[in-house]
Amino acid sequence: MEFPISKRMASFTESVFTELAQIKNSKLSDGLSVIDLSIGSPDMPPPSFVMEELARGARDQELYGYSLTGTNEFHTAVSGYYKRNFEVDVDPASEVLLLMGSQDGLVHLPMVLCDPGDYILVPDPGYTAYAAGAAMAGAQMYGMPLKKENSFLPDFNEIPEEILANTKLMILNFPGNPVPAMATEELFLQAIRLAKKYGFAVLHDFAYSELYYENKPLSFLSVEGAADVGIEMNSLSKSFNMAGCRVAYAAGNQQLIALLANFKSNLDYGVFLPVQAAAVKALNDQSGFLQDLRETYRKRRDVLIKDLETIGWDISRPEGSMFLWAEVPSGYSCSKDFAIDLINRAGVVVTPGSAFGRWGEGYVRIALVQHEDVLRQAALNIEGSGIFKKILA
Repeated sequence: MEFPISKRMASFTESVFTELAQIKNSKLSDGLSVIDLSIGSPDMPPPSFVMEELARGARDQELYGYSLTGTNEFHTAVSGYYKRNFEVDVDPASEVLLLMGSQDGLVHLPMVLCDPGDYILVPDPGYTAYAAGAAMAGAQMYGMPLKKENSFLPDFNEIPEEILANTKLMILNFPGNPVPAMATEELFLQAIRLAKKYGFAVLHDFAYSELYYENKPLSFLSVEGAADVGIEMNSLSKSFNMAGCRVAYAAGNQQLIALLANFKSNLDYGVFLPVQAAAVKALNDQSGFLQDLRETYRKRRDVLIKDLETIGWDISRPEGSMFLWAEVPSGYSCSKDFAIDLINRAGVVVTPGSAFGRWGEGYVRIALVQHEDVLRQAALNIEGSGIFKKILA
């Protein structure tokens, strides 16, 4: 039999990601090698002290009950992390909330704040979870274009007054995904002024806070007035290679934290206690792990950009995140066609920018999730495909 589905499901049609995966799997089934640089999933393990803590906790039979909420130790670790790294005071009791990965918070906060027809301001191109959250809430997204000529920062002056008047939430993301741009203090101050004027909340997605190469990224909460209007969400998935552990947090405005906590109390029973304990170890860590991680990504970035430059593909050097945001060669009419051509002719998988919004067209996202030797091979594959020879000719 065929089951009827809700109108809401119309917002969750199969995406270009599914199509790319099908092409990739077809190549693998034919025995061909494929280098996947499409998904931002860390290929490296967590630090040893995280794995040891997780293993120790997993052997404790007393830790298998529902956690329900974040432990005091976890909340205190988040507070200490902010004080140490950003000189920001965060009350562990009322200004921190445990999340089951940052996507948990990103998708659910719109359901807390928005009614059908309300607007959510999102970066365009932007992370696909923002669209999922808007769809679940029945809200409308208004894309804030991230343009090269504006250093890929949104121009709030371009947002119409009637949109601002009906906005309930603005989402920002720096360093960004898919665009690895870095925020300025003035940008955050502008967002805070707008939020206060029009009465909407601000959510800063800070998932790539520890992946930077030159200047340390700015925490939204470190800017004056930020806690009056918003929260920041951060994940241990990328910073500590704990993607499968599904542990993250929200921090900031007490009312927003309480509202989201109330909503989540109706959805889940918390994060496995050994995972929380391992996250505490990570947040309290003051070893050289994060610096070593940044250096690994820096080397990958530099190797791939240099090798691609030699074949005629010039890519801007990002200051942060784990991605390259690369312009599609002039010989292609759209980013999806170019991405499919890369799979078919070079065996390299990247994500077309159009998957992230209208203003992502003309770019592809390349994830630095393979060893340097594999990235070199990817560049060799692209060179051998003749794609750039054809374009340059």
